[in-house]
Amino acid sequence: MPKIIFQTADGAKMEVDAPEGSTIMENAIKNMVPGIEAECGGACACATCHVYVDEAWSGKTGQPEPMEEDMLDFAYDVKPTSRLSCQIKVTAELDGVVVHVPERQA
Repeated sequence: MPKIIFQTADGAKMEVDAPEGSTIMENAIKNMVPGIEAECGGACACATCHVYVDEAWSGKTGQPEPMEEDMLDFAYDVKPTSRLSCQIKVTAELDGVVVHVPERQA
């Protein structure tokens, strides 16, 4: 089972096992990762599951689709590696992916 490593704004790390086909956001909520609110439940209708994909992994997670880019306009402190975690599907290739949780959500 692939692992996701969440690094919170205060520097704490949480490593969780994630089933393939799920999303990073679903695993954050299931494991109560601090700072991931996911108010819309993964419908790409808010920006409260915003994360920064570690630069070493940004090529493997892909780029945001236009709808996700539009929602990122509402996120706090957007950076080049910003993504909505509800839009990143867990695959075997993402085993060990590191995502950073922003200081706050929009």
